[in-house]
Amino acid sequence: MSTRRTIAVTAGFCIAFAAGLARAEDALQKLAAADASPARPAGTAADLAATLRSAQTQRPAVVPAEAVTPTQGSHDPAQAGHPAVVVELFTSQGCSSCPPADEVLGQLVGRKGVIPLALHVDYWDYIGWTDKFGSAANTARQKAYAQAIGSRTIYTPQMIIEGDDRVEGPRPLDVAELIQEHRAEVTPVSLSISREGDTVRIAATSSQPFAKNVLVELVRYLPEQTVTIARGENAGRTITYHNIVTAWQTVGTWDGTAPMELQATAAGSQPVVVIVQQSGPGEILAAAALR
Repeated sequence: MSTRRTIAVTAGFCIAFAAGLARAEDALQKLAAADASPARPAGTAADLAATLRSAQTQRPAVVPAEAVTPTQGSHDPAQAGHPAVVVELFTSQGCSSCPPADEVLGQLVGRKGVIPLALHVDYWDYIGWTDKFGSAANTARQKAYAQAIGSRTIYTPQMIIEGDDRVEGPRPLDVAELIQEHRAEVTPVSLSISREGDTVRIAATSSQPFAKNVLVELVRYLPEQTVTIARGENAGRTITYHNIVTAWQTVGTWDGTAPMELQATAAGSQPVVVIVQQSGPGEILAAAALR
């Protein structure tokens, strides 16, 4: 089990960045070396490192959390291997600080053992550009994460790793290290999923019961889409977004005392992610993805 951390951009972050660059790039190399995916060979660590250097100099946009008011077939088994680490990026097309983080999320796509998800929020729409992927539900989820730790502020960009560690502002070097740390952790939950047509079958076991029921969540996402932004802080930019969340729903709860088996409907061709997460939202205990 991890200790919750919040990493934010501070006035002295340039000094910390310089001091930690070698340490963090070592983490990147380990992340790339652990990735045996042909689509993401180890050599792409250099590309990611270059992206990280550029992104690390950006600062987050900040909004008080209380100021945000949300508006209302075939068998394809999940691959076994490293436990999958979920990286949630809260972002917006209307935020000038977000493109570097969007690019970093794109670099994480396809890496074995990492499930990167982009949750576009809607609270920057008022400044001149409506994010076509923005969702009040995503805003509500980010607010819930803040409230779970007693925070009154939300940020874009913000990455949350395994529902537990928060990285505020584009600090992807820290993200790389946190991914490595979470991949090394032992979880009590073993999760497998398969899909036949529009039906997703979910099976899980736990080596121990939970103090409180955990949530079983089904996520759908759009793998990639390029958008030309005409107005707002990013006016004139063309940005490619990756793993854009289109739906996030709770399909069951589980106490861990007995093996879990359930089915959920997932119509259409969009990929599927299943997440077992403590309520709050809290720590993610297991996750699996199917294309």
